[in-house]
Formats: sequence, C-alpha cells, structure tokens
Amino acid sequence: MTDSQSSRAEIVSFDTEPLILVNGDDEAIGEMSKIDCHRGGGILHRAFSLFIFNAEQKLLVHRRSANKPLWGEYWTNSCCSHPRVGETMEAAVARRCEEELGFSTAMRFVYKFEYTAHFEDQGTEHELCSVYVGSFDGVPNINTEEVSEVRWLSTSEVDAILADEQTPTTPWFAMEWQQLKARGLV
Repeated sequence: MTDSQSSRAEIVSFDTEPLILVNGDDEAIGEMSKIDCHRGGGILHRAFSLFIFNAEQKLLVHRRSANKPLWGEYWTNSCCSHPRVGETMEAAVARRCEEELGFSTAMRFVYKFEYTAHFEDQGTEHELCSVYVGSFDGVPNINTEEVSEVRWLSTSEVDAILADEQTPTTPWFAMEWQQLKARGLV
C-alpha cells in the first residue's frame, strides 16, 4: 500500500532547538526548547501545517517516524513543524518540506488557529498553527528520521482514515482537514 518513494536519513530536528512562544494574537513573547514546550500541559508556540495536493487532487499524507516523541507512527498531513527563531513562516514551511519530503512547492496561506492536544502522559501540543496548501506531482524523497511512509489519498480515502478508529491519525490533521473542507478547498 506504500506509494512510490525514495528515502534518506538525516537528523533535522532537535529537542533542544528553541521554539517561538506566542500569545493568542501571534505576538512573539519568548523562546523555549522544543522539549520544554511539549511537557505537561504544553506552552503556546508557533507552528505550521502544509497540505500538498497532486494534479489528481489527491492529498499527500505521511506516517510520522517512530522516532517522534509525540504521535510517532501516526498518519498526518503532508508536512508539519515549527519555524525557527528569526525565520519567516513561509521560509520555515519551504525548509521543512525539503527536509521531510525532499522537494519544494509553491504554497499559499489558508488560515491560522490555536489548539491543544495531549498525547497520553508523554506530552502536549499547544500551538498557534498556520495552515498552508501547495501542489506537487512527483515522487517524494522522504527523510526516514521524520517520515516512515507516504501515500497519495483521495478526499474520500482521507475521510475514511480519519473516521477509522483503528488507524492512528494526529489530532491536528483531523481539525485542519475539516476546516479545509468547510472552506471548499477539498
């Protein structure tokens, strides 16, 4: 069931890297290590999600690497991460797409929202997340430190995996997918 892909392994993310702390208005108010931002109830920080569609309007989804401390081996949207201190959101999305999936894409901002999601007793995401859409037709070159598998799914297939309680999916993926549908983008 795995789509065609090539792979490489490169460490591009570190627990000690500083994330940008923000208030509800997305104003930077400080910095904190990634691991500390995700402890306990989570500290609000800046993040992004990217949804990449191909010419057939299929969405590129990926299974997160087992190395991920939160939601490892869960299916999620095309690419998601955090901007680095001093980096624009657009530069961060482009960088991370290259780091995780091995390609560049033009993208556009869709919306921003705040959410909190707890992962068992291991940590919490509390993010102000900017959501982008992009397009790509080709074969991803996945970074196996970040991504274990990719698939191109139709809208009905995405709906099916999000509704299937046996398929582990990230909470932000479901929230963002519903908003993209409500906005008529899928």
